[in-house]
Amino acid sequence: MNWIAATLLSALFIGIYDLCTKHAVRANAVTPVLFLSTLTGATVWFVLLLAQAIHPGFLSPSLVPDALTWKQHLQLLLKSGIVAASWVGTYFALKHLPLSLGAPIRAMSPMLTLFGAILILGERPTGLEIFGILITLGSFVGLSVAGSREGIHFHRDKWVWFLITGTLFGAVSSLYDKYLLGTLKFSVPTVQCWFQIYLLVFFAPFALGWKLRLWQRNEFHWRWSVPCIALALLVADYAYFWALRNPDALISLVMSLRRASTLVAFAGGLYFFRESNGWKKLPAVIGILIGIVLTLLG
Repeated sequence: MNWIAATLLSALFIGIYDLCTKHAVRANAVTPVLFLSTLTGATVWFVLLLAQAIHPGFLSPSLVPDALTWKQHLQLLLKSGIVAASWVGTYFALKHLPLSLGAPIRAMSPMLTLFGAILILGERPTGLEIFGILITLGSFVGLSVAGSREGIHFHRDKWVWFLITGTLFGAVSSLYDKYLLGTLKFSVPTVQCWFQIYLLVFFAPFALGWKLRLWQRNEFHWRWSVPCIALALLVADYAYFWALRNPDALISLVMSLRRASTLVAFAGGLYFFRESNGWKKLPAVIGILIGIVLTLLG
């Protein structure tokens, strides 16, 4: 499987992940959703590590994490911290925003990643990629107009800023992924395993505080979508990390193509959650996707 096919597979499961996240956090407490979904992903890797310890060679090498130094563990702990910050912003935002609005905003991540790739990694966009970015920006403005018709004004809605902040941390995480996998040559299962486990370090204290009612909080309702968040993300991240391991895969292009997940999330938001004004948002969503495609073709 080449890196483009791997990225498309990742996009499909990111769309499913967004739908599961919206289903899990809608009218629900966010903190236990974050913790339990993370615990699900970490448990999968705990089981795989245990199986490898009991029966060495039982698992495929593509599922076996490498032995790490303390410095390498700290590097992956930092990865988990960045992801945790991104998830806090996006989960709380998706609880309060329509998915048909939230998913296109998150699609801005490739543009932020491209800027970082230019400034930090020295990647150089083509004229077509720059044109794609301009179309994406214009479509984002159109999306803000559509959102205002639902009473969501981008410049003063705190949940929009939560989502933008989460998306920004997501772009930082993508750049760091390329550094870990492309420059430092971490293996895919190593990054995926330990970043999932270390996420518990960040979310467990908040889950405990929620359980002890240390602050005013909402009640939690169990839903099947909570563990499905982690399962969809495991598949999406494995394919995504595999794509980044390819030396020919530019992080800016991988992130652009991965945002095709917007189609899945947008359509799912309209179909499953009966969100309003979908057709009014559709031109802006199509514009964002056209910008993504132009960026890819560039």
